[in-house]
Amino acid sequence: MPTLRSTVLLLTLVALGGCGLVDHAGKEGTSEQGRDIFDLWRGSMIAALVVGGIVWGLIGWAVFRYRRRGDELPTQRQYIVPLEVVYTAVPVLIVAVLFALSYRTQRDVDALSSDPDLVIEVEGFQWQWQFHYVEEDITVTGLPDDPPVMVLPVDATVRLVLTSTDVIHSFYVPDFLYKRDVIPGVSNKVDVDVTDVGRYTGRCAEFCGLDHARMTFEVDAVTMADFREWVADQRVAGSDDG
Repeated sequence: MPTLRSTVLLLTLVALGGCGLVDHAGKEGTSEQGRDIFDLWRGSMIAALVVGGIVWGLIGWAVFRYRRRGDELPTQRQYIVPLEVVYTAVPVLIVAVLFALSYRTQRDVDALSSDPDLVIEVEGFQWQWQFHYVEEDITVTGLPDDPPVMVLPVDATVRLVLTSTDVIHSFYVPDFLYKRDVIPGVSNKVDVDVTDVGRYTGRCAEFCGLDHARMTFEVDAVTMADFREWVADQRVAGSDDG
């Protein structure tokens, strides 16, 4: 049947196009936490494409298989218990699996190390950021016209302690694939394990007033050797200023 073959071919092409979407629609992230989130998103997309392909295939099959051929009505059946059990159990199973995978990913992303390699206190204020490296006793404060740079070592667990002095902000680095709210009176702690050397743009993702759009910062992910060199340079600069 040419029409049915054309429909099947079209659905196949759509499914194959969806495979490209799964691979290229988003970045994998430059942190371990971001990659966990990306893996969950990719798995959900694959499941959605499979379910969508089956549904559209069944719709197409029913439309052409049972299209009108005359005035005689087809056989009518009130119940098909096995079929009803299947189309009830399968969605429940899919939801249960997605829930379990989402729970596992959220648990892994929110997990806090008992011994982070670096602790940075991040303070959001209208309309910039301040980064205080606790053990190194280094503070970097940004201005609207001069965004601060957060220098991080790769392949290390970095603890960010997020607080705000005024209104709610949101710490967001798109390349990390996740963000966290910065709330007055609340210390929101997250661990970030950056995996790729590079420079990434961060911003406030919660509207916080007139100059919200200027509340940006940069993340400079470097090797541990370069990070230690940066710390030494900051200490020398601090002693010279003193």
